[in-house]
Parts: sequence; structure tokens; C-alpha cells
Amino acid sequence: MKNSLLLGLWRYLLPIPRFIWQRQVRDEANLKFMSPDHHRVRDFVVMEIPRAGKPLSPDCIARALHLPADRLSFILDDLEKHMTFLFRNPQGEVEWAYPVTAACTPHHVAFSSGERIDAA
Repeated sequence: MKNSLLLGLWRYLLPIPRFIWQRQVRDEANLKFMSPDHHRVRDFVVMEIPRAGKPLSPDCIARALHLPADRLSFILDDLEKHMTFLFRNPQGEVEWAYPVTAACTPHHVAFSSGERIDAA
């Protein structure tokens, strides 16, 4: 599922391979602001929120990705500013990273790996 876009269909998230969706995204969204570290952070929080089942602290993310705290803070600010990929709660933790959230929503998903989480 790495490098796949997750498409929500009823109760399921279906992986769409990168080569299929990348051309469409390139044409419709300006993702040039995203560095390789932006992608690493976004990919990590999308995969880790379902595993953890709770919001992720900046310290946890920085340790896992071996990023300096100030670099991670810049990246989180940038991703949130572009209103594209994530949202932080008042404590500064990443609460949702599209398409998953640690918040309670009426949209529930289950992964083939057994994790269950709410969808953003």
C-alpha cells in the first residue's frame, strides 16, 4: 500500500497505485511546496494514526523520522497552512491526516491489517 492513494468506498479504503493518480494530482493540485521531508511526515502520520489510535505528538513524529524539532515544526505548519493534508488539535498533536483521524467521526474504516480508525 506504500505510495498508494487511499480511495474511500463505503466502509473500505482501496489503494490506488501512484502511477494511476499522480498525473491527475500533478494537473490539479500544486504540491510543489512539498519537499521529500514533507512527504515523509505526511506518509508517516497517515500510517501511524491508525496504529496508535490517538493523536501523534510532534516529539513522537520527530523521533520516529529523525528530524530536528524546528524542521518538523516548519513542516507541520506548512502542511496545515495549505489545508491539504493534516490538522493539529489545540495541544499541537496531529489529530487527522487525510484520510484518517484519531477524532470520533461517523465514518469508520477497517484495514486488512486489523487496524480500525475513523475517517476524516
